[in-house]
Amino acid sequence: MASAGLPQAPVEDSPWPLRLLHAPPGLLRLDPTGGALLLLVLAALLGWSWLWRLPKRGIPPGPTPWPVVGNFGFVLLPPFLRRKSWPYRRARTGELNTSGLGVQLLLADLARVYGNIYSFFIGHYLVVVLNDFHSVREALVQQAEVFSDRPRMPLNYILTKGKGIVFAHYGPVWRQQRKFSHSTLRHFGLGKLSLEPKIIEEFKYVKEEMQKNGEVLFNPFPIVNNAVSNIICSLCFGQRFDYTNSEFKKMLNFMSRALEICLNTQLLLVNICSWLYYLPFGPFKELRQIEKDLTIFLKKIIKDHRESLDVENPQDFIDMYLLHVEEERKNNSNSSFDEDYLFYIIGDLFIAGTDTTTNSLLWCLLYMSLNPDIQEKVHEEIERVIGGDRAPSLTDKARMPYTEATIMEVQRLSVVVPLSIPHMTSEKTGKSRAFLLGTPLREARPLHPEELSAPRVYHS
Repeated sequence: MASAGLPQAPVEDSPWPLRLLHAPPGLLRLDPTGGALLLLVLAALLGWSWLWRLPKRGIPPGPTPWPVVGNFGFVLLPPFLRRKSWPYRRARTGELNTSGLGVQLLLADLARVYGNIYSFFIGHYLVVVLNDFHSVREALVQQAEVFSDRPRMPLNYILTKGKGIVFAHYGPVWRQQRKFSHSTLRHFGLGKLSLEPKIIEEFKYVKEEMQKNGEVLFNPFPIVNNAVSNIICSLCFGQRFDYTNSEFKKMLNFMSRALEICLNTQLLLVNICSWLYYLPFGPFKELRQIEKDLTIFLKKIIKDHRESLDVENPQDFIDMYLLHVEEERKNNSNSSFDEDYLFYIIGDLFIAGTDTTTNSLLWCLLYMSLNPDIQEKVHEEIERVIGGDRAPSLTDKARMPYTEATIMEVQRLSVVVPLSIPHMTSEKTGKSRAFLLGTPLREARPLHPEELSAPRVYHS
């Protein structure tokens, strides 16, 4: 007969979540509560997916988004599955052209399907696209105060920390920083005749560099890019760099590459899952390294300016900003002016100014090469008005209508900035609820096909 032994305490039943850890896997092992919870989760996921497919009240039409990833989930798919995504399905019906699938071309093609005001999702961020002149004018000109904010997209915030001029939040801090930056740059000649000597001096170096190649084919991009960057350097740093300066060349290469990477479709995924930016491979790793190198370069220049600052004789934008920082510290302990903000403003000036101006000049060179008859007419007007004994001046503009019209036509046809800086509404608008609070906007500017019979042809 077995001994009864010591009395055993009754085994307490574990709470439901812990019981799952002890039970063998499989749906059949779930108790009624666990099964009900699982069914509830599945129903919620199906309901969420169904709700995403319903037309949103007050939101412009657009392609059906995927849950979580929005309309750009197709970039996660392998190529053979990517062809089943919405851009390629539209292409098979002839509604979209996927030959290049450039962002601006895709947005313009989507307007043919959904109209000139439509929407899509990047992750859970709603984006409204304006694709015609009248909508853009109504939003960005007639209601500029409402549409001047910037979206809080993760990628933008990671790169700029919400500072600078281009992507900063539209508010009192932004207005103070922009007002100071604009007045200081004007003081050093931006948009004024006093900047002409610096431009003329720099383009003497451009002429010398191009003449070194003689009649041999060469790529004008690095020469023009160096010249434009040096003009910005003269405003910001008070100095120009020799075209053979290794640090200067490295910085320009970093900036060009950073812009190229940011236009990579894979980088859009950072706006869906911000932690992807820190992946140790691919464009994510490369962009982080470029950001680090540019930070070192620009902060070294700011440090050198601080150490050599002459209070009585500021030489450039950085000097003026540093003096203003000291003044603000004495009078306003909560001032937004500091060296960190200066760093992001300098970055904005370089990246925004260098890329657009360089590309505008390169497009002019290209169209002049492709249209020698136009080139000859421009040359005749230059010879007649300016001659060969002096440098051109902005004062000559009024007497050179053909040259000005040629430049404007190149700007129209090339569309150097095909998409506007993203805008976001700061309050609800009265425009039939098409634009919601906190809705980013992008402008897909067409080549005016409704006004021109051949919008992609150069018009003389």
